[in-house]
Amino acid sequence: MELMWRSSHVSGGNAHYVEALYEQYLVDPNEVPDEWRNYFDQLPRPEGSPSYDTPLSPIRDQFYQLARNRRTAQGTAAVDSGENKKQVKVLQLINAYRFRGHQKADIDPLDLRKPVPVPDLDLSFHQLSKADMDSEFQTGSFFLGKDKAPLKEIVEALEQTYCRSIGCEFMHIVDTEEKRWLQQRFESVRSKPKYGNEVRKHVLERLTAAEGLESYLASKYPGTKRFGLEGGESFIPMMDEVIQRAGGYGTKEVVIGMAHRGRLNLLVNILGKSPSELIDEFDGKKVITKGSGDVKYHQGFSSNVMTPGGEVHLALAFNPSHLEIVAPVVEGSVRARQDRRDDTDGDKVLPINVHGDAAFAGQGVVMETFQMSQTRAYKTGGTLHVVINNQVGFTTSHPQDTRSTEYCTDIAKMVQAPIFHVNGDDPDAVLHAAQVAIDYRQQFHKDVVIDLVCYRRRGHNEADEPSGTQPMMYQKIKSHKSSRELYAARLVEEGVLSEDDAKALVEQYREDLLAGNHVANALVKQPNTELFVDWNPYLGHEWSGDFDTSFDMKRMQQLATRMCEIPDGVQVQRQVAKIYEDRRKMQAGGMALNWGFAETLAYATLLDEGHPIRITGQDSGRGTFSHRHAVVHNQKDGTTYVPLEHIREGQPRFTIRDSYLSEEAVLAFEYGYATTMPNALIVWEAQFGDFFNGAQVVVDQFISSGESKWGRLCGLTMLLPHGYEGQGPEHSSARLERFLQLCAEHNMQVCVPTTPAQIFHLLRRQVIRPLRKPLVIMSPKSLLRHKEATSTLEELANGRFQMVLEDQGKLDASKVKRVVLCAGKVYYDLAAYRAENEREDTAVLRVEQLYPFPKDELFEAIKDYTNLEQVVWCQEEPLNQGAWYQSQHHMRVVADMFKEGLGRELKFAGRPASAAPAAGYMSVHVEQQRQLVEDAFNA
Repeated sequence: MELMWRSSHVSGGNAHYVEALYEQYLVDPNEVPDEWRNYFDQLPRPEGSPSYDTPLSPIRDQFYQLARNRRTAQGTAAVDSGENKKQVKVLQLINAYRFRGHQKADIDPLDLRKPVPVPDLDLSFHQLSKADMDSEFQTGSFFLGKDKAPLKEIVEALEQTYCRSIGCEFMHIVDTEEKRWLQQRFESVRSKPKYGNEVRKHVLERLTAAEGLESYLASKYPGTKRFGLEGGESFIPMMDEVIQRAGGYGTKEVVIGMAHRGRLNLLVNILGKSPSELIDEFDGKKVITKGSGDVKYHQGFSSNVMTPGGEVHLALAFNPSHLEIVAPVVEGSVRARQDRRDDTDGDKVLPINVHGDAAFAGQGVVMETFQMSQTRAYKTGGTLHVVINNQVGFTTSHPQDTRSTEYCTDIAKMVQAPIFHVNGDDPDAVLHAAQVAIDYRQQFHKDVVIDLVCYRRRGHNEADEPSGTQPMMYQKIKSHKSSRELYAARLVEEGVLSEDDAKALVEQYREDLLAGNHVANALVKQPNTELFVDWNPYLGHEWSGDFDTSFDMKRMQQLATRMCEIPDGVQVQRQVAKIYEDRRKMQAGGMALNWGFAETLAYATLLDEGHPIRITGQDSGRGTFSHRHAVVHNQKDGTTYVPLEHIREGQPRFTIRDSYLSEEAVLAFEYGYATTMPNALIVWEAQFGDFFNGAQVVVDQFISSGESKWGRLCGLTMLLPHGYEGQGPEHSSARLERFLQLCAEHNMQVCVPTTPAQIFHLLRRQVIRPLRKPLVIMSPKSLLRHKEATSTLEELANGRFQMVLEDQGKLDASKVKRVVLCAGKVYYDLAAYRAENEREDTAVLRVEQLYPFPKDELFEAIKDYTNLEQVVWCQEEPLNQGAWYQSQHHMRVVADMFKEGLGRELKFAGRPASAAPAAGYMSVHVEQQRQLVEDAFNA
């Protein structure tokens, strides 16, 4: 509240004006603006003697005296004069410009934007007229440099500030300090600061670089797709200024995400990619790669540049054609870098996300990314969002077909982000918007948006003929001079440089391109390697499923004790207390180990060995099925205690957070985090396994193919609850078949562990083994508490992850004629059926890792069944789902290895083919489950 008083209009310099407003309020509250009426409504009633302890006491005392002395209604005149009424109207006019001046602003370089009538900006709307233009009025909080000024001067200053090349939207922000700060930054210089000649020459040089690269590529590769920046060249000097200014604040890393438009230009002119490398890509020269590779305008890059605050590392994230999906990936990468630096405020690492106008308005992941911006698990200290606003969606889309909002940026208002719409043909205004944006981000650590309003000179891509669908726009564009031409002419006219100087910049840039020289400013040729993540320990490893994940028994018991300790004063809820009491018994050997104990102990051992851990998901703290309870909620005051944060002194970071209700952005965030933190265990847990399909694009574009396309290693782990429990189609299947369909070239691991020891070793293997591959775990539901799904401390201490679990029964191998292969909880149903029916002729084997398929291990498990006649694959999923279609060829190979022709006889036992993943009726579920188990033994 005190901050509001200090920053409000009632500061000492405005005392007389505020008193006049208050007098008007006392006569008729509806005659004053809403914001003042609400403010006055909160003042103490004028009865008795006031007592205030704020710096505003003298003014408020005057309010009190005014209230005591106000005239009664009997025959007294109103306290305010006509002059005071007009003073109030002037204040309303000033506020109107702040609220709606952007609608009148000159932000469209093509002048195609149809002006919207804004009656609030007319004098008559506020009962003012030209006759008042020479009258002096208090300027209130308007930063005019003086307390009073003629109305003519006030209006002219408002027009310059809010209706020229920058349209500011910030009055939707609730925080008064932020609004006042932004008002001061724009109003004090009329949104047009006076830059020195050297600064403006530098801007022209960067504009020349932006245009020069596009001109060169257009002449050398006409009609070739490059998604050029023509029409939006001001983007390059803007990004140059943002990076330099951020560096001046002490920023050490900048991570950038963007789609195609202008990406090649940014790579060459800002990040310093060698022009000769780009030319080689255009020439189609073969690049040595193990994977598929990707088109040039999807590629990432990194480099270091020098700034006033020292060396800054730049990273451009790899991005597929799914436009906005890279935004949360960038946020995850930034958060990982900040965590590594213990940068809790986000001062050292800056995220910049560059968007297209139609995608910014149309893609739901934009909203999800904004929603994460201030949450504990995902905040990064504010993101600079830049919209390269071409004013046309694809090639044929009209703005009114691409959104329902006035601006493409209106979604940003949901987090009260300030939005600066700026005319791309006014580089000075672009520079000012960039400076204010980065200053705001560093000051308040919140998101901010620059809407760079420009155009596309060549259509959606260089192979298009855009006039076929946008005739009026492209008639304008054909005759419209480029931003560089317009700015150069302006500087020549103002005497900043000569025409020859401007031409020399063009010639010099082209010479540098032809010579293959780096054309980015301030590029560091020998970068400081301490700014990079060292991936060398994780490179060059061939696939190996077997790895030693054992752990010293004595130390493990000590850790088990620590992870069960809850301090005095933390009142634990009854059921949770029982879980912890059981875990203490498990640690002491008094109970068999369940899933929650083994999983949590895996985390404890990894922390003890120095590996950071991060787990997020919609119920990760307790686990969707209440098995984990890694976060204990104090029943007395609602505070939380996390035992795994207190395993040992100096332990690495352990983060476990319940996410907001998102899958797409959250999974993308965790992917970005995992690609930047190779030594950590990064886990995303779906509330139900099928929920991942809300993030299918992340699996398709990044998790399954990122290494093949871009060489990006990633050790992300996905826990996807999976299992048929009669709960209907939506919460049974994690769509195992989709992941197996995407598996190739050892790109990821798909596992279905069925014992606590298996999850213990699987999680440890994921981090301890230097191989970095995504891990997809079909995690259980009913097995979390199944009486048979238990393990021993010895199995945790001395074992390792087994890709195939051999039959647990005491069978005579020579009597076995049938082997049933399965994965997941159906094993326990099969084992129960065999015991009940005394079927000693059938062995049941669990394939715990479905990809990479463990052929050798499976062969070892069946080789002793010398009289084997039949192999059956049993699954709970329908015939057209699950592992059957994607894995049967592996099983046939193993069967044929055992006996030629046996693979052809491989049988299937499972639910019939179905459009839905599972039955919606319990009775149907039970019958199907009974039948598929029986079929496995009688196929």
